[in-house]
Amino acid sequence: MPLGLPNSREMGRYFALAQVGLEMVVPIVLGVVADSYLGWTPWGVVLGVVVGFVGGLAHLLSMLKRFENERSEKPPDSGD
Repeated sequence: MPLGLPNSREMGRYFALAQVGLEMVVPIVLGVVADSYLGWTPWGVVLGVVVGFVGGLAHLLSMLKRFENERSEKPPDSGD
């Protein structure tokens, strides 16, 4: 296991992945709150699950595409 902190690009990727996790959970929590205050049970949670899953998956796919584009633009290492 390497010692030291990862570079800023790797940290940005980790934070972006954490953001995707939050994007999937927050709509569910908002659905639970809507259910309790508005009496929509269980439709607020169902809507939160759908919105969270679709939004998180769309963001994850766009991040994957961006990471692949960055990788393809990078010149190959000649140090091998």
